[in-house]
Amino acid sequence: MKSREQEYREIFIAEALEYYDAMSRHISELERNPTDEPALNELFRLMHNLKSNARAMGYNPIGELAHHMETIFGLIRSREKTFTGSVVPVLFTGIDTIGQMIRAVGEDEALPEVEQLLENLDRLVRGEEPILETGPEDEEDASRKLELSDLVYIQIRKLDHLLNLVGELTIDRDRVLTLSQEIGNPALAAAAAHLSRIADELQYSVMDARLVGVGSLFNKFPRVVRDVATTEKKDVELTVVGEDIQIDRNILQIITDALLHLVRNAIGHGLETPEERVAAGKTAQGHLTLSAQAERDDVLIQVRDDGRGINVESVRRKAVERGLVPAATAANLDDDAVRDFLFEPGFSMAKEVTEISGRGVGLDVVKLAIDSLGGQLRVDSTLGEGTTFTLVLPTSIAVKGALLFQLDQRNYAIPLMHTDSVVSLLPENFNVVGGVLLTRVQDENVPVVSLRRLLHNGDGPLAPATKADLNGRQDIIIVNYSNRRLGLIVDRFLRQQDIVVKPMSKPLDTIDLFGGVTLLGSGQVCLVLDVPALTRLFLAKRP
Repeated sequence: MKSREQEYREIFIAEALEYYDAMSRHISELERNPTDEPALNELFRLMHNLKSNARAMGYNPIGELAHHMETIFGLIRSREKTFTGSVVPVLFTGIDTIGQMIRAVGEDEALPEVEQLLENLDRLVRGEEPILETGPEDEEDASRKLELSDLVYIQIRKLDHLLNLVGELTIDRDRVLTLSQEIGNPALAAAAAHLSRIADELQYSVMDARLVGVGSLFNKFPRVVRDVATTEKKDVELTVVGEDIQIDRNILQIITDALLHLVRNAIGHGLETPEERVAAGKTAQGHLTLSAQAERDDVLIQVRDDGRGINVESVRRKAVERGLVPAATAANLDDDAVRDFLFEPGFSMAKEVTEISGRGVGLDVVKLAIDSLGGQLRVDSTLGEGTTFTLVLPTSIAVKGALLFQLDQRNYAIPLMHTDSVVSLLPENFNVVGGVLLTRVQDENVPVVSLRRLLHNGDGPLAPATKADLNGRQDIIIVNYSNRRLGLIVDRFLRQQDIVVKPMSKPLDTIDLFGGVTLLGSGQVCLVLDVPALTRLFLAKRP
């Protein structure tokens, strides 16, 4: 399997060869018309990009030559030089040499010597005549071979369509496997096993083709931070970590606005002014870190600042003022529960409306974007020290890991992203507090509810629970959403399985409790539960 370094090298070589082809075309256009500004601008741009990419990859000789060539094209653009006389053969030689160097890198060969060429380019800059050689450096040019790039650019919509087809294939693969097991024919079983391997490899290949480095988004933020910091009259240093972490391009697209909001929020709300920081014993310059890291099948993206932190008591008072919670209840909420109010629609701690904050657009927008991906959003904060927002995202949204279970003899699926654990408990493991069943899981009291009652309860509140409702051992799925854990009592656990989630058709798509539908290998339709919606429903209906 290729390393990331090998993949980046191959991408660099493919792109560099495309640059070389474009350079060759444009310099020929410039030779025909020395005043062709579009061709000249393109040559300057291509040299600049090649220089940057080569230096980033550590191919400094290529970067150095491209830099010298960029300088000459810059002088021609500014009309300090003209594309005539000895300038022409030197620049043609430079482009040919760039092509040789790129091919040498691709074939792990020694790079050609370029000292004389660099000297000639320097001579042109100084206004001196270059030393030109002719001879055999011409026969080679006349017999040059043509090469095509190994890189193919594909529109995202085409990859989306291909991924949908792979999803359909995955469903049919599971059905064929199930049938082969039922029939028991060895030849059919062997063919089904081979189909399964091919389908798996195709699935992961397509998913891999959609992966991009988060750096493609992160690298847009230095300018954003500068502009917002200037508007807010703050001094902010941005640190970017983990740009090479890979994630599905569509996921990156969906979280773009959410990440932008979090960064603006960190500068506008989190970081203090230089005067406030110095008075608090901090450096005048605030520090903001944008980082990504892989964790099992997830990608964690964090926005961390070393600012004032979240004042939990201020949030608590604001929540009471907004009527989100009674004062008596608010007084007993822990810090995590209070910080969750920040994600309520329209909730804002801003004292005045600015370009950055106080416009009624709050963190609920961020939460909705993460929920739509089946991800999680966490917030950790220490007053006076700073705040960290963590986005827990799936690597891919095409195929999801899920836990299958039964309720009333129907199959359901619940995403593993929101599943903490599964437990089987006896009635004596439960207590009833305030009409709610509680059980102890991993040193924490977790509320438990019958999923059947939650789904079928209608519009009224849940009746107070009693231990008399429990009959024998209970199978429970512990789910986690927004730092809230909830136990769902089901009839029977089935198995873990990768599923392809399809959107619900009308009018079922209006039911918030289901995030989609999938087909099992048996051909059965299986509803996929929406954990955020279930959690909100329980909180709304609890006695």
